[in-house]
Amino acid sequence: MRPCISEATTLPASFAEDVAAYADAACPAMEVWLTKLENHLETHSTADTRRLLADRNMTLAAAAYQGGLLLSQGEQRRAHYDHFKRRLDLCQQFGVPTLLVVADFVDKVDLTDLQRATASLAQAAQWAEAFGVRLGLEFRGSATFCASLDTALALVAQCGQPNVGVALDVFHYYTGPSKFEDLERLTADNLAYVQLSDLAGVPRELATEADRILPGEGDFRLGPILDRLRTIGYGGWVSLELMNPTLWQMKPARVAEIGITALRRLLGLTG
Repeated sequence: MRPCISEATTLPASFAEDVAAYADAACPAMEVWLTKLENHLETHSTADTRRLLADRNMTLAAAAYQGGLLLSQGEQRRAHYDHFKRRLDLCQQFGVPTLLVVADFVDKVDLTDLQRATASLAQAAQWAEAFGVRLGLEFRGSATFCASLDTALALVAQCGQPNVGVALDVFHYYTGPSKFEDLERLTADNLAYVQLSDLAGVPRELATEADRILPGEGDFRLGPILDRLRTIGYGGWVSLELMNPTLWQMKPARVAEIGITALRRLLGLTG
C-alpha cells in the first residue's frame, strides 16, 4: 500500500503551497482537492504546473471530488456532467488515475432512484474510461442514499463497468450503518481507493468531519481493516484525510510531516 495525503488536510493552503509542504515532508503523493487545482490554473499554465510537480517529484494519486452525477435530472444533470467532463480533462492532463465520486444529497430514495443511480454510474464510468480515469464511489455514513459500504459495493457491481470501484473512507465506514462483514466483499478489483482517519472521545452518532484525528490515535479499529486490505492484495493508495480545523491553523509542512509519519507507522512502512 502506498501512502499519500489529501489536500483537505491542509485546506486553507493553496495547491502550490501543498506541493511544497508535502514534498518537504517527504510525502510522495497527494490527493488533489480539485477546487485548489482549478484555482491554481487560473494564474498558472498547465505546463508550469506539470513542471512544479516534476521538480518536487510529486505524484497526484487521486482527485476529490465530483457530485451530482447519479440522481440529478434535466438542466441540473447537464450542468453536473459538463463540470464532470472538465474535471476528467484535468485528470487526463495531469495523469490523475482516480476521480472520487460522491452520491447525490437527497431527502429520500425509492427503487426508481436506485435504478437511475446505477444507470448513471455506468454512464459516468463510460465517460471516465474515454479519459483513462477510474472512478471511486464514496459512501457517506450520514447520508440518506449510499450511506454504507454494502450499498456502494452493490452499485459498483450492478453498473457493470470495470473502471469503477469503491472509495473506502474509514470515517464513514465507522460512523455509518456499514457492518464488519461488509469488508469481506472487498476485492482487489472492486476497491479503488482508501482514506484513513480516526476518532476519539466523540459518540459516532454525533461525529462530524471536523472531529477526524490522526489514524492510530483514536478509537477506530483500523487493524482489521488493514489486515483485510493485505489479504486481498490491495496495493493502491491510502490517503490521510483530516478535515480538522485545528490542523488547518498549523503550517502545512508541519501537518504533512506528522501526517505522513502517522500514516507510514500505521501501514508498517517505518523502521
